[in-house]
Amino acid sequence: MAALLLTGGRVVDPANRLDAKADVLISDGKIAAVGAGAASQAPPGAGKMDVSGLVVCPGLIDLHVHLREPGQTAKENLASGTAAAARGGFTSVVCMPNTSPAIDTAGTVALIRERAAQQGVVNVFVTGAITKNIAGEELAPIGSLKRAGVVAITDDGHCVQNNELMRRACEYAKMFNLPVMDHCQDYSLVTDGVMHEGYWSTALGLRAWPAAGEEMMVARNILLAELTGARIHCQHLSAAGSVARLREAKKRGVSISGEACPHHFTLTDAAVAGSARFWANDGQTLAGFQDELPEWPAYDTNFKMNPPLRSARDREAILEGLADGTIEILCSDHAPHCDFEKEVEFDYAPFGLTGLETELALSLMQLYHAQRLGLPELIAKYTVAPAQLLGLAKGTLSIGADADVTVFDPDREWIFDRAETASKSSNSPFFGWKLKGRAVATLVSGKPVWSVNPELVTA
Repeated sequence: MAALLLTGGRVVDPANRLDAKADVLISDGKIAAVGAGAASQAPPGAGKMDVSGLVVCPGLIDLHVHLREPGQTAKENLASGTAAAARGGFTSVVCMPNTSPAIDTAGTVALIRERAAQQGVVNVFVTGAITKNIAGEELAPIGSLKRAGVVAITDDGHCVQNNELMRRACEYAKMFNLPVMDHCQDYSLVTDGVMHEGYWSTALGLRAWPAAGEEMMVARNILLAELTGARIHCQHLSAAGSVARLREAKKRGVSISGEACPHHFTLTDAAVAGSARFWANDGQTLAGFQDELPEWPAYDTNFKMNPPLRSARDREAILEGLADGTIEILCSDHAPHCDFEKEVEFDYAPFGLTGLETELALSLMQLYHAQRLGLPELIAKYTVAPAQLLGLAKGTLSIGADADVTVFDPDREWIFDRAETASKSSNSPFFGWKLKGRAVATLVSGKPVWSVNPELVTA
């Protein structure tokens, strides 16, 4: 249908500082009107969506997603990954370049964009590699990647260890007006660690991964941002020291930013010891929901991620950084893996978890329902903030903007069921959890691409 009217919802658009009950009119894939007069402007025959009691906001953006295409499509592909994004309320995702082959040439960028246009149900933006084959040895053709349409460069999954090489990458990125997104990990400190260095790594006999392995590279990036003037974005922050360094640098006006993932501010390293010990030692994690959570054994590889789950102190620092604005972006680091890859000893399992379908609920629970952030502030971290960092014409309900819209119920309780995931992979630690807050409908260019109730839109 050419026009669609959303009526009765609470419209929250941080880009325009709007938080009010209002109607939204969509016409020809664009936002046509927002407010009391929207209904009167709707043409005859326009579709209607009654969103009374629900929140209507700009389409959510996840700037850190692994779609595994090309070369790893047994884990995920553009069709399944974007379907999972739609179920989670996301209208735009930014895919990482650690594929096979890596996204380090203009030709591979063109391939991803073409397949995304054919198979994806949400917008897919592409990042290019910092170094060839993400090997950390030789710069990728950053100018060619920019012309091919990448929105940032990153070696995510890996971290450039050569500081001089990283400096040159930042200088080139500034020339081409591209942000540099860095996976902060000092290999010489982390070595072969598989979980956070602390009490539980000792108790469980697992190789330890010190928080300093992240903090060292955050400090490096702050120095390089000052030196080169490049925009450097620190990915999936997990350590208290990283937040402290980022806060201090931002106060000095350094062009540095950071993101956080729900698993890092929901869970701690005690989860690796199993559910009984986890709740006995960290009962504040999801206050009010502990008794309704499933049990899991020690050494569950779905709790193995990079960077690892850290201490309760680190978790609290991430929450504080989100609350005070030090960390301005939320994302999932959606990292699907096949079951057989995860069904091995903890030491040998790959790092990562799926997250597109649970990140909104977990963020609402830990930030909004816990009264750490208001709804507009939380939504901003999924909309206007990532759009501004990457220079995307998204994240707003301004008149004439693309009609990418998320409708969600912040109070809806639901169980994350393994049988209902749209992802090809099921490496999530949150199956069976009772969550609060869920996307109800996802619209891309005015077209509903997912709805919890197919009859929500009426003619």
